[in-house]
Amino acid sequence: MQVSTKFTIALHILIAVKYFEEEYKLTSDFLSASIGSNPVIIRNIMSQLREAGIIEIKRGPGGMHITRDLKDISFLDIYQAVETSGQGELFNFHEKPNPNCPVGKNIHRILDESLLEVQKKFEEELKKHSVAEVYERMDRK
Repeated sequence: MQVSTKFTIALHILIAVKYFEEEYKLTSDFLSASIGSNPVIIRNIMSQLREAGIIEIKRGPGGMHITRDLKDISFLDIYQAVETSGQGELFNFHEKPNPNCPVGKNIHRILDESLLEVQKKFEEELKKHSVAEVYERMDRK
């Protein structure tokens, strides 16, 4: 299992917005230079963060800002905004296990509870961390 780079890019965006908000107008081009990624990817992730209510984007001179205090944005908030595609499930199950196979007909029953428990623990761990703790560890020289 692997969380995609969208999660760390979203964190990078939020840290950069907080760090540069007073000095620069933050655009996808500006952020892509910091992140080292294509501006289209940055815009897509910014859109997901906006839809989740984590950032607000205003056209023209308004720029972008974070809608809540960094301590109130958990890793779970970010994960749910950019990784789950609205499904909320950590594990995607193969769609058509063979019902005529003894394993295929039982696989959901024997796995679902364990996978749900793993997801629950993963989400509990993500809740324990905030964007603020990452920002506070940054060298601001």
